[in-house]
Amino acid sequence: MRGRVPGPVRRAWRRAGNGLRRIRLPRTRRGGRRAFQAAVALTVLALAPATWMNATAGPRVRGVADAPAAPVAIVFGAGLWHGAPSPYLAHRLDAAAKLYERGTVRAVLVTGDNSRHDYDEPDAMRAYLLRHGVPGRRIVSDYAGFDTWDSCSRAHRVFGVDRAVLVSQGFHIRRALALCSAAGVDSYGVGVAAKHDVTWAYGGVREIFAASKAAADALLRPDPHFLGPHEKGVAEALR
Repeated sequence: MRGRVPGPVRRAWRRAGNGLRRIRLPRTRRGGRRAFQAAVALTVLALAPATWMNATAGPRVRGVADAPAAPVAIVFGAGLWHGAPSPYLAHRLDAAAKLYERGTVRAVLVTGDNSRHDYDEPDAMRAYLLRHGVPGRRIVSDYAGFDTWDSCSRAHRVFGVDRAVLVSQGFHIRRALALCSAAGVDSYGVGVAAKHDVTWAYGGVREIFAASKAAADALLRPDPHFLGPHEKGVAEALR
């Protein structure tokens, strides 16, 4: 009897083996074809929002030199380093300052996160533009631009922006254009060049996943996290 496997253990092994056999991949060509078609369908479904963004917004991406004239440039926040604009955000603000200098826009709306007392993107953006020649009376701050949809929705519903030039990095500008269009802002976008570093790679991958939320926002058009009353800042800056 020594070395013999007990009956309950043998039965457990047999049941486990039967379970493994039940989850084997399709053995027929027809089954394999169906599995391949299902994988393709899931891939197409996952990439559909990103495809929609590129198809609808791609033709509206321009450079600083050939951006159409509009009353306002909208600059989206992109993080702070020790209270100052991150390099990516600084590049966006540089492009906005050039748009103002060229006369392409007459005012700049800076939109970003100010949800904490120790983190203030709009004021840091404003200070940077002032140092680069944009008059203070031409800069308007939106302190509740917590994400791209909130920035676009508030630009139209709170600040009364109907037409604008959007400024962001190339990997983000198409999503911004698609969402601003859904929010009621007729816009072109300036895709600012960026160094292809780790941040750029992360931003590109992030956009694939963010496209699904963008498609849902464009379809459902929810209220921003904080709507607030109408503000006259843009109208006054354009006088």
